[in-house]
Amino acid sequence: MRDEAADAAYALGWAAVRRLPEPVAREIFMLIADRTWRQRGRGVRQLEKNLRRVVGPDVSEEELRGLSRRGMRSYMRYWMEAFRLPATSRERILSGMRITGIEDLRKDLDAGRGVVAALPHMGNYDHAGAWISLSGVPFTTVMERLRPESLYDRFIAYRASLGMEVLPATGGDGDVFRTLAARLREARLVCLVADRDLTASGVEVEFFGRAAKMPAGPAALAIETGAALRPVTLWYEGDDWGVRVHEEIPVPDAGERQEKVRAMTQSLADAFAGGIAAHPEDWHMLQRVWLEDLR
Repeated sequence: MRDEAADAAYALGWAAVRRLPEPVAREIFMLIADRTWRQRGRGVRQLEKNLRRVVGPDVSEEELRGLSRRGMRSYMRYWMEAFRLPATSRERILSGMRITGIEDLRKDLDAGRGVVAALPHMGNYDHAGAWISLSGVPFTTVMERLRPESLYDRFIAYRASLGMEVLPATGGDGDVFRTLAARLREARLVCLVADRDLTASGVEVEFFGRAAKMPAGPAALAIETGAALRPVTLWYEGDDWGVRVHEEIPVPDAGERQEKVRAMTQSLADAFAGGIAAHPEDWHMLQRVWLEDLR
């Protein structure tokens, strides 16, 4: 019954929220954010623990609480926009994006070279995906399976409607790594959220001065296929959306394969850290990331 209730709730959200005037929907989701923040449940406490590592010890507890409130508002804005995105006009999606570095990504693709765009849980990556799809660049991504299965199917259909090819992280018909590698060899774009390891094969990195694990996949795919590995960071700019496509992380000349993966993943973590430090309120990480929290 719990799975059925969750599916019904999401179905209601998708059906109802997109029909509300945007100011009304935004106000409702901000009220939800503030209520959740005041209750200070497990997710909010973990968000504050994560943000403390970002901002350092000199920020007061009061300032940290203010930051976590803005973080929850940013997070709920993401969900509000996700529910409304299928009804958002093409003009609004395209005109509201403030993006830098996209020219280099396009040059790679135009030259017949695949691109791995690796990004953290920042800003609104669904909107960024819609923007790049509507700009004429189809891409492939991977999504963790959700329960109930019907809820997962809704998300898949939603993203597919935006022009994304979505592969299940587990339980699919084939080898996900092999499929992604094939797309990259076809000079296509692959987008992967990569700031939290969900497997036992993650790479240990230094992240804001502490040990964390991030997935090896983005670096391994670049090494395997010759694709360009480019970090992407995202944030909100008032009512609009900001995105930066960073410079390519090159494959090191020396070292064994695993050493190259480790070095490239560390460079990815460094790029993420720079983007998160600049826009900490837009890092939607309510889960454990650092190894000391996972023990």
